[in-house]
Amino acid sequence: MTKRIILLFSMFVFLSNVKAQGKAEIALETFSQKYPQEKIHLVFNKNSYIAGENLWFKSFIFDGYNLSSISTSMFVELYDSNKMQISKEIVPLLNGQGSGSFTLSESLKEGIYYIRAYTTWMSNFSEDFQALRQIVIYNPSSTEKLVLDETSKWTASVFPESGTLINGINTKCAVRLQSKGITPSEWNGYIIDAAKPDVKLSSFKGFDQNVGIFSLTPKTGVKYQVVLSDSRGNKQVVDLPYVADSGVNLQVSTDNDAIKFSLKSKNITPGTVYKVIGTIGSQMVFKVASDKILEKTYSIPAEQLINGILQLTVFDEKESIIARRLTFVQPGLLKIKKPEIQSMKLDESPRALNSLTITPEQNNNAYTVMILDGSAENPEDENSFLSTLWLTGDITSKIDKPAQYFIPSRNNEALDALLISETWKRFDWRTIMSDRFPLISYRPQPYISYKGKVSIQGMPASNTELNLMFEIPEYGSKLLQVKTDDKGFFTLKGLLFEDAIKFSYQLNDPKIPAEQVQVIFQPDYSFVPLKKSLPESYYTLVQRHTEEQLSETVKRYVATKNTQSNIDEKAILIEEVKLKAKKKDLTKELNERLSSPLFKSMNEAIFDFVNDNNSANGYMNILQWLQGRVPGLTIESSRGSSIPRYRGSTINVYLDEMLLDPSQINTIPVSDIAMVKVIKGYFSGGFGGGYGAIAIYTKRGGTTGSLSDFAASTKLKKSILHGFDKEISFVSPDYNDQNFSKISQDSRTTLYWNPYIEAETKDQTGIQFFNNDDAKNFKLIIMGFDTKEYVPIYFNESIK
Repeated sequence: MTKRIILLFSMFVFLSNVKAQGKAEIALETFSQKYPQEKIHLVFNKNSYIAGENLWFKSFIFDGYNLSSISTSMFVELYDSNKMQISKEIVPLLNGQGSGSFTLSESLKEGIYYIRAYTTWMSNFSEDFQALRQIVIYNPSSTEKLVLDETSKWTASVFPESGTLINGINTKCAVRLQSKGITPSEWNGYIIDAAKPDVKLSSFKGFDQNVGIFSLTPKTGVKYQVVLSDSRGNKQVVDLPYVADSGVNLQVSTDNDAIKFSLKSKNITPGTVYKVIGTIGSQMVFKVASDKILEKTYSIPAEQLINGILQLTVFDEKESIIARRLTFVQPGLLKIKKPEIQSMKLDESPRALNSLTITPEQNNNAYTVMILDGSAENPEDENSFLSTLWLTGDITSKIDKPAQYFIPSRNNEALDALLISETWKRFDWRTIMSDRFPLISYRPQPYISYKGKVSIQGMPASNTELNLMFEIPEYGSKLLQVKTDDKGFFTLKGLLFEDAIKFSYQLNDPKIPAEQVQVIFQPDYSFVPLKKSLPESYYTLVQRHTEEQLSETVKRYVATKNTQSNIDEKAILIEEVKLKAKKKDLTKELNERLSSPLFKSMNEAIFDFVNDNNSANGYMNILQWLQGRVPGLTIESSRGSSIPRYRGSTINVYLDEMLLDPSQINTIPVSDIAMVKVIKGYFSGGFGGGYGAIAIYTKRGGTTGSLSDFAASTKLKKSILHGFDKEISFVSPDYNDQNFSKISQDSRTTLYWNPYIEAETKDQTGIQFFNNDDAKNFKLIIMGFDTKEYVPIYFNESIK
């Protein structure tokens, strides 16, 4: 979670007779600073698939309640129901977002499959917090077919508020349903004294398929039970916890203004000091400690807190936990930005052209946009962008259709009852207070990193210079020189490329024959095996009869697959991230033309001397002109030379991507410079991923640098480095083009999919799509995130 939120939360710490920090506060501060928590939301281009199709996905990675900057790579794996891994990919993360695709083999049997997504950093913590999503894959040629499991019995558990029933204290009790299959959406219950089963003490009705609630004033010595039944006549009898003679019960109510709580007690020693700590994520937002705490009702102002789960924990004088409770901050006032949609032109006619524009958001890097046939299943209807951010990203138990708690018609009382039945598992107070913290075995690397080892006739080539010449499509060749350590190792960090790069190598010492030199590369990352069992599914497999008719859903999926196959054959693949209604930024175009992939970074400051007048011609030295123009960059003078430093560390200077001594900068006229960029952090071209650089490009310079001292590549040893997996292009038909007129049937359910539309521009984002043959309305899903206000940007509605 960001520093701004930490500072914001600290405004709401209320102290009363609070002495020095106790173990709980110290442990929480350590956990918060050293063990940030990432969570992932996955959204797919549709709800279910058929064997032979392509599956597209988009990911949002959060650090608490903001997009994460911890990880720059994400691992994605596809499993069958037997936990057999079918495919895996590594996806780059740009500003906490990534996207990719899988090709689903024609040979996949019909069944439930699982997509797992995680980062290297997340592998240090419980697997329960990794993204693990079920997907349905149909295959009409399979001998078995999927059907919903409506026969599995459901069970129930009762959870008193804060965990205890105490004699004479009226207490809310949540009833939670669970099942391997589908839990009933219509059910009710009543409470009895087990000794008098014919007398109903009170009755209630379940809110939804997950939870219901009732209140009870219990008496010591009475065994209470709740009798539950669903609309099909199934019945369950569940025992309530025993009733204690003494103790403390934490009671909470929440609304849009505040979270109010009080401690109700029975037979407690007068003058006992209790402490209550409120946390959101791993940040403390409230604290009170007093011997008068049992006499008051406390109120935590909610207006400046973010939406999210608040955990209240009650400690006694020995810092033992005696009660705890989860609740949601402002459930009736969700802070959601709606994207501003303009110029919407919709036509429901078959294959008609439709269009809309989205106004850019200053603090939102990109939009994800999906448009579906209005009759199609929506992949956001069960577990949505909002429900992952605010609920299931931190709650690991099975919740049926969690998205329902964050829609306009949501039931806030149901969400509160659900949280009464849950406990916070991101950290355990007792564990961290005992100084037992997660063991960090996996450190995130910047993008893709490789470790290389150089040997000469089998012996390590210590402290030796090695020349690497990369052959980069569309960019020609790039020369990179590295130096090995005492054991012959070197590292390439911050590599950001797709598929594979071919390269040649030789030692910088011409006396050593090339045939005696060997370079071995090993990726400095790894996929981490899944240890836990896969979750149970709502579906079961039954035998398919030979002459059995396909369901309407599967028939449409077969037709859609055939339609998309025809579209792919006729379409010219287009770049989905390129917007038709927007002119390319000239500076970006210049950067793409001059910079090779090895000198690109998501964290760079670009100065364009071709398209912008930067008033630099009056300077003799371009480094001096940069002084004060990039935060953290300083230019120091030493014996007549300018030494650039970024945040105290000396950084290299490159001319047309060749390393240059800063003293030589004075010989380069500023009028000859086309572009300068300051790269902050690791990048792949900087001698093993150097930490920052100043890259100067001349108007006559290219992107390859000079290879005059390098032998012809045809005579050198060659090898390959593998990068990120390349995403399959999502192809849509253009019915203005006659090439598509011969498509006989268009039954597509996903009419438009673009996982990354740049949004931080002055121009509006233009979107065009063609209808299929029968859609009469459309489902429009737009997702983004305001990184300054920590607010999701979300639109998920039917449009006509």
